[in-house]
Amino acid sequence: MRRVTKIAAAGIASAALALTATACGSSSKDSDTTSGSSDSSKLKVGVAYDVGGRGDHSFNDSAAAGLDKAKADFGVEVKELTAKTSDTEADREQRLEDLADAGYNPVIGVGFAYAESITAAAKKYPKTTFAIVDSVVDAKNVDSIVFTEEQSSYLAGVAAALKTKDNKVGFIGGVDIPLINKFEAGFRQGVAETNPKIKVTTQYLTPGSDLSGFSDPAKGKAAAQGMLDNGIDVIYSAAGSSGNGAIEAVAGKSGAWAIGVDSDQHEQPGLAKYKDSILTSALKNVNVAVYDAVKSVKDGAPLTGTHAYDLAKDGVGLSTSGGFIDDIKSQLDEAKSKIVSGDIKVKTTVK
Repeated sequence: MRRVTKIAAAGIASAALALTATACGSSSKDSDTTSGSSDSSKLKVGVAYDVGGRGDHSFNDSAAAGLDKAKADFGVEVKELTAKTSDTEADREQRLEDLADAGYNPVIGVGFAYAESITAAAKKYPKTTFAIVDSVVDAKNVDSIVFTEEQSSYLAGVAAALKTKDNKVGFIGGVDIPLINKFEAGFRQGVAETNPKIKVTTQYLTPGSDLSGFSDPAKGKAAAQGMLDNGIDVIYSAAGSSGNGAIEAVAGKSGAWAIGVDSDQHEQPGLAKYKDSILTSALKNVNVAVYDAVKSVKDGAPLTGTHAYDLAKDGVGLSTSGGFIDDIKSQLDEAKSKIVSGDIKVKTTVK
């Protein structure tokens, strides 16, 4: 098995296909979808999505975009399963084992919640290549995919600081866990180092033990509305499909901006009526990583080990759709350059 840290050029090209996150999910409905004609000679790719699955306009949809590109480029057969909010560890493990049993290889778990189940499944199926997004699993047949979310969030903080008119910005986290804390830490630092006079207000929708904060648009909308009522005019949400509700609330207030997450939410058809209120999105190119994982197996050299997708490799970044940040491009480019060079060290925790 080889360990690779460089993102394949072909994968980078797929970043433009990030159509819609962990930062995570949207509905609690389980799904079972197979696409592509059954052919024993075809590569069979199994994907286990986090809560929300395909159609969340965020994290899962970014993964789905990479899968779609792999299907188009390689003609792979695909089976997609989706987690439910009520899932137990046994449910997640069974989902992965069902895919491996059916001959799907690679099997990709989208979201940190699959870490324990992939650890178990990888041990039972040593000839199957597994991949996990947003966590690290120490096994010889696992590709652990992680992102420097704090770096794109720093840039989102710079953009928020330069666009706020009232010097009040907000951060909405779906679930209070270390992964989402990285988003908050980077955002806060970007704001503070651009304009220390700006006040940042943070609200998490649920505690770490309750993952429903990633799939409750109504709760995201209520949180954002509360911030807007208190004079906050730029809101960054890292909350899966709950963030869709926050974007809806922001669109209802003239002069306010929403910052999307994981995929380019300005370009999501399901959010089209709110796109003029989406300043930018902190991209997390899960599509690139998923495409790379599939391609590596197709090429006969499966990626294993830990692979970090960072700002220097375009694994994370900011979207420019809508042209709303064109006027601050020089400041954002300068911040990006300093992060890449190491002149700016972005924190991963708030404290």
